[in-house]
Amino acid sequence: MLARSTSRCCTKLRAPPSRVSLRVARPQCRQFSMPSSGASHNSGPISSSAGLLAPFTSELDKIAPSFKINGSQVCVLQTPTEFYETLKDKIRKAEKRIFLSTLYIGKSEKELIATLQEALRAKPHLKLSILTDALRGTREAPNPSCASLLAPLISEFGPDRVEIRMYHTPNLTGLRKKHIPKRINEGWGLQHMKLYGIDDEIILSGANLSSDYFSDRQDRYHVYSSRDITEYFSNLQTAVSSLSFLVKPSPEPAGFELVWPEDNSAISPLENPKKFIAESTALLSGLISPKTAPRTALDNTPAEKRDTSVYILAQFSQLLSPDTSTELPAVSHVLRTLAAPEYANSSWTFTAGYFNPAPSLTKLLLGTASTNNVVITASPFANGFYKSPGVSGLLPDAYTLLARRFVRAVHESKHRGTTVLKEWRKGTVGEPGGWTYHAKGLWVTMPKNENPSISLIGSSNYTKRSYSLDLEANALIVTENEDLKKRLGEEQRWLQDHAAVVTREDFAKTERRVGLKVRIAMMIVQLVGGAL
Repeated sequence: MLARSTSRCCTKLRAPPSRVSLRVARPQCRQFSMPSSGASHNSGPISSSAGLLAPFTSELDKIAPSFKINGSQVCVLQTPTEFYETLKDKIRKAEKRIFLSTLYIGKSEKELIATLQEALRAKPHLKLSILTDALRGTREAPNPSCASLLAPLISEFGPDRVEIRMYHTPNLTGLRKKHIPKRINEGWGLQHMKLYGIDDEIILSGANLSSDYFSDRQDRYHVYSSRDITEYFSNLQTAVSSLSFLVKPSPEPAGFELVWPEDNSAISPLENPKKFIAESTALLSGLISPKTAPRTALDNTPAEKRDTSVYILAQFSQLLSPDTSTELPAVSHVLRTLAAPEYANSSWTFTAGYFNPAPSLTKLLLGTASTNNVVITASPFANGFYKSPGVSGLLPDAYTLLARRFVRAVHESKHRGTTVLKEWRKGTVGEPGGWTYHAKGLWVTMPKNENPSISLIGSSNYTKRSYSLDLEANALIVTENEDLKKRLGEEQRWLQDHAAVVTREDFAKTERRVGLKVRIAMMIVQLVGGAL
């Protein structure tokens, strides 16, 4: 896929026909420039009417940067089609910038590319920046791939208006990179953020940009109409892009080459992974810290109407040494706070399409004082890997095994009878009308409330992998806005329209038993350093 760098001079490396051409130049580390906050950041204490939220926000303010907005600045979308149509509409209306971070763009997404072309042709000053993952984005090369789909945009509009970047994990080098097969090698770390920014608005989601996510793969989608939040995420993408390969069009069969620009912020991860991590840490640690994060004051919402705090959470564990990521500490704090007696009548809903929460989160979920709690995950028949060829076809059963272990843990805990696991299913994957489930998130409803005051959305699957290998970006909402709380409650409920409770007795049935080969495959992945 990528030929490993053996030199830091600006020379092109010749790769075998099945691999991607790569150029590496000696990096000249630079300081990533970000706008200063200018005006003071408005993040005062939550009003006394929301005393139960104060223990959450007082600590969250120390963990992650945040922005105060009005609840009306958050729009909750429901369906894949609504997400796609909203994205295209905003792209067509873009005036200044479009920035997209995703795991990949489907290699056949010609309509989306045509929409981007339409916008760029209509607005000569419009600029486009795309960040994807290098392993996932070049997996099919030299056959059509995400990279070959995007490269022609550079040819048509020039590198001054279109920049395509692909991030490569520092965890996959040397013998691992040489011998671990494609697709499986993605288990060693990916660029997993899902940020879809257009001008002064951004869509946060767990969805990638491919046809199934636009039609029959259920996810979550929030539109933030905030210049400040959008600017922050733009800075985040720009920073990671400066730690990524640059895509250039090429006459080679693959249609592109990956180049490490000499003005990148770090050395190539393929050349010196340890130094790459050290230089990445110097760049990113200040960006995600609440003390030093760049926070603009561009929104014109009156201070007295800012009833919603949005905490920006980043999990960049593979790039930070020491690890100062903010997602896991923030989520852990929320769940730990719910263990206090005053939250005995609160409730939470947790969802992950690929159910494998980090052990620490499972412990915290089962340690809360909350009742009437729900976990939503994909049925094996709604899992994106259902009947997938090769080893990945074992994954639905692997997640079934993990879900069964969680249900058993609930039964053995104080939450027996107060927490249920539901499997989401709408038809069967691969059959007419069959959907997959990819939503992830957390909702927390305070005592004596009908709807959530806290909600988490973004790219993370909340797994051990998310907290060690992948790049994740999320937003944690803490709101007093009754209308936004109502919309979050509706979102929480409609995601359960196709979900049914699964019990220990259901998992004990013959058809739900997991074979030995699945258990062995899980062990092998863990032994060689990968993760589900």
